[in-house]
Amino acid sequence: MTAPTSLTRRALLSAGSATVVGAGALALAACSSPAPSGSGSGSGSTAASPKIAAGTEVVKVADIPVGGTKAAKIGELPVLLSQPTAGTVMCFSAVCTHQGCTVGAAAKDFDCSCHGSKFNAETGAVLNGPAVTGLTAIKVTVTGDAVVTA
Repeated sequence: MTAPTSLTRRALLSAGSATVVGAGALALAACSSPAPSGSGSGSGSTAASPKIAAGTEVVKVADIPVGGTKAAKIGELPVLLSQPTAGTVMCFSAVCTHQGCTVGAAAKDFDCSCHGSKFNAETGAVLNGPAVTGLTAIKVTVTGDAVVTA
């Protein structure tokens, strides 16, 4: 029978440090998932636009302030709209390209409350990360007093 091995304070601290470093690396890896494929270089992308029937009414034009933004849904898909100038409406998926959180409409841009990403309301481009890819553009048009999918 052998005598029990005693742990030195140095060995115990070294083992604890390795565990903390490993856990920190794992947490960072989980927070830095790669951007979805088919995405542009920071501006809104239409390559991965969801399939939406053309002619689906999204909102009334009057519901989107000129120079402002609005959150809405197309079926179950959360979307964000902006009206940079009167009669010009832009639409984007509200799914953050960083980790899939729902992005919200703000006064003049779009904000993800999960990790702080901000997106340009006119182009969908990233203004502030951690997202590195812009929001996916959804084609819309103004028909009468309504914004409809194109």
